[in-house]
Amino acid sequence: MDRIKRLSYEVLNKHKSEFGEDFIDNKKILDQISIIRSKGLKNKVAGYITKFIKKEIREEKIKQTRIESSQSEESIEEEIQTETLESTTASEEILTQTITKTTPVEETTETTEEKTE
Repeated sequence: MDRIKRLSYEVLNKHKSEFGEDFIDNKKILDQISIIRSKGLKNKVAGYITKFIKKEIREEKIKQTRIESSQSEESIEEEIQTETLESTTASEEILTQTITKTTPVEETTETTEEKTE
């Protein structure tokens, strides 16, 4: 791991909540938190921190959109299943009503003696 990443991670581990997406603000916060005499090194560390924070925020947004889309897909699937079950039950009810109206049920009782003869 190079020096910029190592220094950035050390600062982020202790003070991550103070940094944001703005490079200039991150540079000012870095001045308050640490003593870096080299202007170039300070800019590189602040730039890496800014890049890291933006990447985390972007990944979180992608994760949230995936969660929302999967939840909407699940709700659509549940609606389809509910509609299918309702239509199936309605069809079964109509079918049973039609069968009972068209064919009367005849009861035939045969004794075992009649069957054996």
